[in-house]
Amino acid sequence: MLSEQDAKRIIEKALSYASAESTVVSLGGGATGDTRFAVNTVTTSGFRDQATLTVTSSYGLRSGNSNTDTLTDDSIARTVKAAEAIARLSPEDPETMPLLGPQTYAPVTNGWDEATVKAGPEWRSKIASAVLTGAQSKNLVAAGFVQNGGGFQAIGNSKGLFAYGRGSNANYSTTVRTVIGTGGGSGWAAAEGNTIGEVDGASVAARAIQKAELSANAVAIEPGKYTVILEPVAVADLVTFMFFFANTRTADEGRSFLSRKGGGNRKGEKFFGDQVSIYTDPNDRVSPGFAFSGDGQPTRKMDFVRNGVVTNMLTGRYWARKTNSEPTPFPTNLIMEGGKSSVDEMVASTERGILVTRFWYIRLVDAQSVLLTGLTRDGTFLVEKGKIKSAIKNFRFNESPVIMLNNVAAMSPSARVTGSNGGNFSVMMPGLKVDNFTFTSLSDAV
Repeated sequence: MLSEQDAKRIIEKALSYASAESTVVSLGGGATGDTRFAVNTVTTSGFRDQATLTVTSSYGLRSGNSNTDTLTDDSIARTVKAAEAIARLSPEDPETMPLLGPQTYAPVTNGWDEATVKAGPEWRSKIASAVLTGAQSKNLVAAGFVQNGGGFQAIGNSKGLFAYGRGSNANYSTTVRTVIGTGGGSGWAAAEGNTIGEVDGASVAARAIQKAELSANAVAIEPGKYTVILEPVAVADLVTFMFFFANTRTADEGRSFLSRKGGGNRKGEKFFGDQVSIYTDPNDRVSPGFAFSGDGQPTRKMDFVRNGVVTNMLTGRYWARKTNSEPTPFPTNLIMEGGKSSVDEMVASTERGILVTRFWYIRLVDAQSVLLTGLTRDGTFLVEKGKIKSAIKNFRFNESPVIMLNNVAAMSPSARVTGSNGGNFSVMMPGLKVDNFTFTSLSDAV
């Protein structure tokens, strides 16, 4: 875990070895501790502290990359020369952009917590103990992963740009299952935050154990269109997948759900329900990001969707120049505004529907409509007359988050989530009650 001063010194050293026309040096790393448990027993405890330096050298439109995780002077010098040698042999890239010069970055004030970085295996064992004890006492089997630490990112180039940011993180997820031959139940729960205080092991354990018990002896019901209550992690898995297709270039080229017939894109149009607003804010209190994107552009609070209207799209520097528009740096967090209904209240207001804990194995079916397919997992329940009636067998779904966000009947407050498709940034999503969600077939998977 390198300080800003140490990171700058290493980047400047790498730049001093460079002879290419332009050079970019990225340096990232951090210190992370983890504890893994399975079959109600802690199995491993580890710690990693490392940094990786990446050099990108350019001669005109030719560029090459090389990296190292050994930060001695000799290793840095060899890495620079290797990048330059690769650049000389590389084909020209006509979309190469000139380097950014020095930038001004707004400070991110709440992304770092020293206690979270320093917490050791004692804290992680305490977090895991609640589910281990609870699972054993109920003849259930628990497995999971607890992690905490801090990381940094720094970038500098031969035109004088330098940026540095750091962030802390703690996350915990656990899966609890019934013993083989006792009903095939499975429950999952997780928590994540930039401080250890935001990870409540007892609460996570209680949710996972309850879902495991409730999901045993699942029954099969017919696939079809249902009202669904999606917990926040299930929403995140679909919305973040959609977000990667909200790109100006793919829309302008006719390859996106935001493409306009005849050419261009649909920025400025109302695309979702009135209650849907999605934005980024590096200084969000619960889900902070970084002050700069991977190429050194300053990040800032920005709407992507406001009251259903697409207000901004991801726009790279090359495409911005080509279309005479402003570039949009890739965000370092993603937040969807929530509502006031709890998940329990959504269940209580549902005459007949399905409660989904989370999805997995999500794959793209059609890019232009963002039609996705995947499976429910770790707690899927039939709701009738405002109550959970029974556990049901898992479904395969075929649904587009674009359509889903036009059928929202209720929202919970947003929560930071730990999921499978969140990308390399923090995500906050609400739970949603959605009408006409499409399930296409049953799955025997637990």
